[in-house]
Amino acid sequence: MYMREILHMTTAVCAIFVATTCMAARPPAESPLPDHFSKFDSLTGKLLIATPEMADPRFSGTVIFMVQHDETGAMGLVINRALGKQPLGSLLDGTVFDDDQVPGYLRVHYGGPVMPQLRFVLHSSDYFGRETTVVNGCAALSRDYDILRAISDGTGPRHALVAFGYAGWGAGQLELELEEEAWTVAFADEAIIFDDEVQTKWQRARDAGIKERCGEREVKQILSPRAGEFF
Repeated sequence: MYMREILHMTTAVCAIFVATTCMAARPPAESPLPDHFSKFDSLTGKLLIATPEMADPRFSGTVIFMVQHDETGAMGLVINRALGKQPLGSLLDGTVFDDDQVPGYLRVHYGGPVMPQLRFVLHSSDYFGRETTVVNGCAALSRDYDILRAISDGTGPRHALVAFGYAGWGAGQLELELEEEAWTVAFADEAIIFDDEVQTKWQRARDAGIKERCGEREVKQILSPRAGEFF
């Protein structure tokens, strides 16, 4: 699966280019995981919200939808830094679907500082294509051009946004940032992932918490004053 390949790539990038592509990581020997992370808590499918203590300006005020998080690392997409709308036809340039007459527009986002040449389509989970990874009941991720064509044909997902680049962490790196209270966590909500009110997403997610509408049960997450204490 390409998601696993991206995670492996993230680990390598963090190891080689920590200063320029990822938030600062520490050598594992000098910074063991905190005790309360000894039992792994995956944030896949949840929202990562930058706290006022966030020191990295690339992530200040961001809300990140976590696409994958396990013991090998993590990746997510920033969902509140829109770059504008782009014609669907231009996103299909140079492909077998290249057609200047393709109607419609898609919102384009800054997805994160890692590999900004990579394009991702984050969308509602009612669409599944050849290269789609379903994250949870709210959202899925696709990278192939089929989804763009499906959107132009009216057969695509109900909601979608295009993101260039992603946020990536090596093994243990995100856990350490959570311990430092750089992030807090909330359940994902389809509306806050895909609505157009990007200027208010950070405050809404932080102030209200999010009702999880992605699973069988509706659960309200109470945001902890300590970022590392999830549930």
